[in-house]
Amino acid sequence: MSMFAFQGAVELGLIYSLLALGLFVSYRILDIPDLTVDSSFTLGAAVSAVFATAGHSYLGLVMAIAAGWMAGMLTAFLQTKLQIQPILAGILSMTALYSINLRVMSGRANISLLGTDTLFSAATGKFGKMFAALAVVLAAGIFLVLFFRTQVGLCIRATGDNEEMVRTSSINTDRMKFIGLGLANALVGLSGGLISQYQSFTDLSMGIGMVVVGLASLIIGEVIFGRPNVWRNVIAVVFGAVIYRCIIAFVFARGLPTNDLKLISSVIVALAISYPLIIRRYRLMKLMREASRNVRA
Repeated sequence: MSMFAFQGAVELGLIYSLLALGLFVSYRILDIPDLTVDSSFTLGAAVSAVFATAGHSYLGLVMAIAAGWMAGMLTAFLQTKLQIQPILAGILSMTALYSINLRVMSGRANISLLGTDTLFSAATGKFGKMFAALAVVLAAGIFLVLFFRTQVGLCIRATGDNEEMVRTSSINTDRMKFIGLGLANALVGLSGGLISQYQSFTDLSMGIGMVVVGLASLIIGEVIFGRPNVWRNVIAVVFGAVIYRCIIAFVFARGLPTNDLKLISSVIVALAISYPLIIRRYRLMKLMREASRNVRA
């Protein structure tokens, strides 16, 4: 893998780490499997592209965050007020957002940003894009660490740990879900907005499989760095996303077709999830072999 490909993988990893941080909030903090991600990612990208083509690339990123927040609020509404199961609520939101994304893009399947001023076109120097992405990720990471130390943040964490107990403490768990899912999808929307400006195009289908991508980054980070507290979790997720993109770049450098990206992502997730089990079985088999040798001796 060339140095150019490695740098590109790190840049993409940093941007996708925002997506993984969003999944960290919904899957780990709130303990809610949120499938809205596939469409809220595209929604953020579409909103960012529309504003960028109008000459407001920075405002486009802010609006991508707002659009992602509204997508998360929709899912939270379906879950809390209409009592729809979390997975089904995510599927309904994801389906509805497909039409909304198409409307945002004025009925077009894609939007080109070539020749348009963006956050990354303004970044000069060899590592300008990397530093720009890193600055956004650092800001988001610091915000998450500080937010989950506030009273509201602690209530959201408690809701994910034991919702029934929190409800008996007179805490409005529905409100916590609205805030948590809104925050999660706001991060996802920001990730989509940055990807749109980084790649200089937005496609209606670019969000397909983003749940798998985010989970791969999240799980890889947890397996390697562990998850004892929020700040270390945030760092683990960011590094997990970078490592994941580097793995993808390395595999493609070996000549594997890019059409197999989703397959590779699924395999990586499966291996990362089953890693603890594989290690336990390996150690058990090793002990059994040693015991068998001792018996023969």
